[in-house]
Amino acid sequence: MGFIWSLIIGGIIGWLAGLILGRDIPGGIIGNIIAGFIGSWLGSLLLGGWGPEIGGFFILPALIGAIVLVFVLSLILKGMRKTT
Repeated sequence: MGFIWSLIIGGIIGWLAGLILGRDIPGGIIGNIIAGFIGSWLGSLLLGGWGPEIGGFFILPALIGAIVLVFVLSLILKGMRKTT
């Protein structure tokens, strides 16, 4: 049950990051989950483990990391579309 809970929280974090930035994450719900997991890892590297923790994710660093990830990813994808 812990793994499913982690998937749900990762998906919500990825979805919130896309919602805050106003950009869609490629891949739908799977993309949101991946962005949530990678964003959580990135946020914990940048900010450490602080704030409330749900499902193994420190929410604030994970959300900030996911926002950074979605922003960088959208810049890369935008640049790729211009070159083709």
